[in-house]
Amino acid sequence: MKFLSYSYQGQASWGLATDTGVVSLSSANYPTLRSALAEGMLEKLGAAAHGQPDTCTLAQITYLPVITDPGKIICIGHNYEEHRVETERDKTENPTVFLRVADSQTGHLQPLLMPPESDHFDYEGEIAVVIGKGGRRIPRDQAWEHVAGYSAYNDGSVRDWQRHTTQFTPGKNFVGTGAFGPILVTRGEIADGEELSLTTRLNGQVMQHATTAMLIFPIPRLIEYVSTFTTLAPGDVIVSGTPGGVGARRQPPVWMKEGDLVEIEVSKIGVLRNRVEREKL
Repeated sequence: MKFLSYSYQGQASWGLATDTGVVSLSSANYPTLRSALAEGMLEKLGAAAHGQPDTCTLAQITYLPVITDPGKIICIGHNYEEHRVETERDKTENPTVFLRVADSQTGHLQPLLMPPESDHFDYEGEIAVVIGKGGRRIPRDQAWEHVAGYSAYNDGSVRDWQRHTTQFTPGKNFVGTGAFGPILVTRGEIADGEELSLTTRLNGQVMQHATTAMLIFPIPRLIEYVSTFTTLAPGDVIVSGTPGGVGARRQPPVWMKEGDLVEIEVSKIGVLRNRVEREKL
């Protein structure tokens, strides 16, 4: 099944994505997609909505980040060998981890905001893993059972702010720089460990391309590692890393600029599209 979060006629909602639109599943009991995950009701609600008429068409909605209110957004750095090499990072025995905050995110077809403090705005196409079943110290061989589904992510990075110190946090958390969507595709639609392709395009030109077979730390290892130091909860998001080809490491560097169209395409999920806009003061 496929789900999305959106706004319709000024009201935030979420629902089951169909070929032509969306069937609203928002209610007092389940106001957000995350709340349905927390109660273990997502697929039951989706099954009940199957075949019902659309509440609205996709053209009528404003897309929101798939999980609008995540408790944690856990990002993984240097998780593809080509990217590790281009950034001149040493090999490590464990994943590189940093965090995003919820208001740094934006939805599909919404502006990707370039802050006025910098012109070094870079793309990072990634695959997001949404947690469906919480847990602490999850064994690797049980990790798939904790996955609700997958989406596309653009971990937009303000590179000069990222490099103010050895910590990534400032450059990864400007408002509206991380795009998340367009939909959540549930685990049942994608086999555990199935190889997915990931492609980033900037104004139609392919800038990044890889598959999940190239991950240094595969998804079960990420879930095992992250859940060791923090309790994962339904609706938490693990952003699994970007391939080589980021703009900062090209010669000359390629920075996103106002008006650019950036697309993140993930097989079996779809295309996340955003146009870059300068953030207004």
